Amino acid sequence: MSSLSVGSADTTLAADRSALARRERLFFSGMAIALTVVAFVGFAPTYYLKAHFGTPALSPLLHWHGALFTAWMLLLVAQTSLVAAGRTSVHRKLGVLGVVLAVAMVVIGAAVAITRAQQGVLGPPGAPSVVFLVVPIVGIVVFPILFGIAIYFRRRPDIHKRLVLIGTTELVTAAVGRLPGVVAFGIPAIFALTDLFVLAIAVYDYRTRGRIHPATLWGGLFLIASQPLRLFIGGTAVWQSFATWLIS
Repeated sequence: MSSLSVGSADTTLAADRSALARRERLFFSGMAIALTVVAFVGFAPTYYLKAHFGTPALSPLLHWHGALFTAWMLLLVAQTSLVAAGRTSVHRKLGVLGVVLAVAMVVIGAAVAITRAQQGVLGPPGAPSVVFLVVPIVGIVVFPILFGIAIYFRRRPDIHKRLVLIGTTELVTAAVGRLPGVVAFGIPAIFALTDLFVLAIAVYDYRTRGRIHPATLWGGLFLIASQPLRLFIGGTAVWQSFATWLIS
């Protein structure tokens, strides 16, 4: 093979890699924005635009929960934007803030779930609080596991960014359930709509890589498998006895 042919092949390979990197940046930035939009729309009546909707006042605990959740979503958009702009050093520094936020969100999230269950207002209409409590409690376990593994693989961007997005998808489940008309279709429909974000990552992987990335496959299966498991656990007498003790 001539040197000219080798040089042309190298140039083509470099161009393909550049195009893939550009698509990656656009896709993951777009996913972060999409998740944030869903979070805003879902919580607009009760948090972001509550003055307009005239919904009840929030307790300090709910304000903290809302502030931390908002900070996480904004940080997600900022982090994906920094990577897209090539400012990975700033991205790594802000990653410390992400860890702090994640810990705070788990603690506050658990407190909010238990408090709302105690008040009998946790979950959609018709779902007993002691039963529905399993949904956020398991979510509080699923999210830090996914995010913790993402942090462990922080030097593997392909794994890291997929697990962060899937972990954030778990967080957005509550917002999906608050989208207009969704709750009427029940909890399984809320989970199914949430899983569309995981499906989007899987489709992107297949179209750009010819296969689903292992992080998408196993992280997505972990999240999705936890959903029917929550419904099963919530219906057991053991869980309901535990939940009753927890909120007493």
